[in-house]
Amino acid sequence: MKPSLPTQELLSPGHTACQGCGAGLAMRLALKALGADTILVVPACCWTVLSGAAPRSSVGVPLLHSPFAGAAATASGVRAGLSARGNDHTTVVAWAGDGGTFDIGIQALSGAAERDEDIIYVCYDNEAYMNTGIQRSGGTPAGAWTMTTPGAGGSPRPKKDLDAILEAHHLPYQATATPAFAEDMVRKFQKARGVKGFRFIHVLAPCPPGWKYDPQDTVRLSRLAVQTGLFPLYEIEEGKFRLSVPVANRKPISEFLTLQGRFKSLSPEAGLAAQQEVDARWAVLGKRMAA
Repeated sequence: MKPSLPTQELLSPGHTACQGCGAGLAMRLALKALGADTILVVPACCWTVLSGAAPRSSVGVPLLHSPFAGAAATASGVRAGLSARGNDHTTVVAWAGDGGTFDIGIQALSGAAERDEDIIYVCYDNEAYMNTGIQRSGGTPAGAWTMTTPGAGGSPRPKKDLDAILEAHHLPYQATATPAFAEDMVRKFQKARGVKGFRFIHVLAPCPPGWKYDPQDTVRLSRLAVQTGLFPLYEIEEGKFRLSVPVANRKPISEFLTLQGRFKSLSPEAGLAAQQEVDARWAVLGKRMAA
């Protein structure tokens, strides 16, 4: 039987990711799709550490560390430098967490998107500043415990709608992905590699210590995020929306929330509000799919 995924491995075993790290799974799948002719630009995030200290690296492609706020700007510079040397084939990828994307890096991200820089920007979203001790970010959902939202109500603010912000930049390609749907994720990275201009991929990457769950449940949670409708998997090509993994019968969001200790203090009312929010979002998606 032909393998459903590329067999090439560009992520080395023995790296320092936590057991069950969703960001580690995401990098492995992304590199399978992108191939060796790739340069990674990584700002401050978990992957600053996971990539390893120079001259050794856990990734089998060149990797450049950038300032926290400047992943998109640095990647744009790398692309310009390669093009000046006549190299238009190497794929340049900015690989940043939600802190460096939703918050600290959003200015450079917006600028690069508006200029239509020929790079792929990937946000691996574990919904908090995990590398520095689990602080709330703009990607943290309402009600989630973090070290900076330790009270009974958890995070008081809803998660920033980053995908809508990026869609407003009229990108040639935009997608969501998560490791449980590996074939879908690899296909999207392969497609993004072949598109010119600014491409954005939002990857949901569960985090065992930050979300407080058993590491063996990473793929299960990744799958439940999609099956409950919390994280729809779609792509937008030149403004055309397509749901890549349809969900006919959505599971209740409680199946996703109750597996995680960070939602332990979530009230029944807050849980109901979360379900209603997902239902409302799917009503909007339904209209987009019917259009």
